[in-house]
Amino acid sequence: MKTNLQFDFIVNKENNTVNVKREFAAQLPLVWDAWTKPEILDLWWAPKPYQTKTKSMDFREGGSWFYGMVSPEGIIHWCRNDYQKIELLKNFSGLDAFCDENGTINTDFPRTIWTNTFTDNGETTTVNIVAQYEKLADLEQIIAMGFKEGFTMALGNLDEYLEQITK
Repeated sequence: MKTNLQFDFIVNKENNTVNVKREFAAQLPLVWDAWTKPEILDLWWAPKPYQTKTKSMDFREGGSWFYGMVSPEGIIHWCRNDYQKIELLKNFSGLDAFCDENGTINTDFPRTIWTNTFTDNGETTTVNIVAQYEKLADLEQIIAMGFKEGFTMALGNLDEYLEQITK
C-alpha cells in the first residue's frame, strides 16, 4: 500500500478558490462511493469530535444533500449541498451553504461552489477539489472559520475509513 499519498492545499486569493488535491489508497469506485453515499459520508465528513448526520440525500443533478454537523454537546450545524452537475465516477459539482434545520439558507455565511474531480490511478484515486467563492471576503471568512484544519481532519477520517474497508 502506498503511504506517501499526495495532499496539496492551495488558497488562491486572486480567483477566490481553495484547491485541494488529495490522493487516497483505494480504487475509484470505493472513493466515489465515499463521497456520494450518505451512510458513508456520515462516517467521515465531519472533523472529530463532530459527527455528520444526513437528514436527506438525493444524489442527482438538481438534487441535494441536507446534513448536520453534530457537536459533542449535541448542537447541530445544518448544511446543504445542491448538486449541479454529475458525471458518474468522474466528477460532480454543487453549491454548498449553511442553513437552518428546515434547509433555509443562512445568508450570514458565504456559499461555496464545490467541483470534485476523480482520477483513477489503479490502486489509488486522486480527488481534485476546487472550492470557489463569490468574493475574496467570502474566501477569507471560510479560512478564518478553520476550513483548512477541519477539512484536513475530515480527509484523514476518510483515509481511516478506506483503510478499514480495504483490509
